[in-house]
Amino acid sequence: MTQRRVLCLDIGSGTQDVLYHFPELEPENCPKFVLPAPARQVGARLAELTAAGRSVYLCGRNMGGGFFKAYRAHLKAGLPLAAHPDAVWALTDDPKRLVATTGVVITRERPADHVPLPLADYDPGYWRAFLGAAGLPEPDLVMACAQDHGLHPGKSSREGRFRLWERFLRESGGRPEALVYTTPPPELTRLAVLQDSIGGGPVADSAAAAVLGMLADPAIAALTDVSGVMCVNAGNSHTVAALVHRRRIHGIYEHHTGMLDPDALWGHLERFRRGDLTNAEVFDSGGHGCLTLELPAEAGIFPYTSVIGPKRASFTGFDVDFPSPGGDMMLTACLGLIQWQAARKRQPL
Repeated sequence: MTQRRVLCLDIGSGTQDVLYHFPELEPENCPKFVLPAPARQVGARLAELTAAGRSVYLCGRNMGGGFFKAYRAHLKAGLPLAAHPDAVWALTDDPKRLVATTGVVITRERPADHVPLPLADYDPGYWRAFLGAAGLPEPDLVMACAQDHGLHPGKSSREGRFRLWERFLRESGGRPEALVYTTPPPELTRLAVLQDSIGGGPVADSAAAAVLGMLADPAIAALTDVSGVMCVNAGNSHTVAALVHRRRIHGIYEHHTGMLDPDALWGHLERFRRGDLTNAEVFDSGGHGCLTLELPAEAGIFPYTSVIGPKRASFTGFDVDFPSPGGDMMLTACLGLIQWQAARKRQPL
């Protein structure tokens, strides 16, 4: 079977981290990009329109809500904002409540004098132009990951996300490779739209893809076979930790990056690794929550901690290591997707 060129994207709130995998090249020689996230670009454009006093029509599709501060600032300025029914899901799980509480107008037709602002996690035209400008051919396959809270109308998305985590981990036996989807579960509406945009390639939540990427590091994988490892991804908006033993996820922790100071966050993680931290404590402090399945005795207290992510410097001074799977820790989740694809096709990297 002919190996294919694969464009892999990890789409966050601050950056989109991209690995263009050429099967004949070593990972170090494959093209890599760390670019502003699509939501960051939307936020910047929305801020420009707010400053100019313009009315805005959000069109396009569901995407990550990393432009939420700019959206709030637009409403606070008293400027009109409308949204297409497909695009409004980037703002809320409950469109009726959004209309009632904010005055946002949902309409399939752009209102007069409103400037259109397209939403998309992945724009094929953008990538065609970007790769062309870099002298690179178009890929044979696109794979992508992003954080998906899931669709939870009338409920807290933070609570709903952890109910999904528990279900998915129990159903998969904690295998992170089972959380890469050729057909995403119906609750993961952002991933479904993303998959359609990339042309039907596999998609995953970024947290699962990052665990797979960290397990691609031989040292981390070997440690999980002997004792437990706490894998931490310190992202621009969210910090996610996973308790991994024998390459299975036994617990998930998620908080908003920067909401806790480093000592408080480390205190949470020290209790999480022992199974002593409750979901309510994390939720009540503003985080998403934590989940621990039955922790294996052989894992001990998950004594090793490996940290990746753009905000990992906040862990300096704690007993952690800073790996760089594949040579660039910003591309860990992308590497995880490539590893998943290689294992599935039984092809070497």
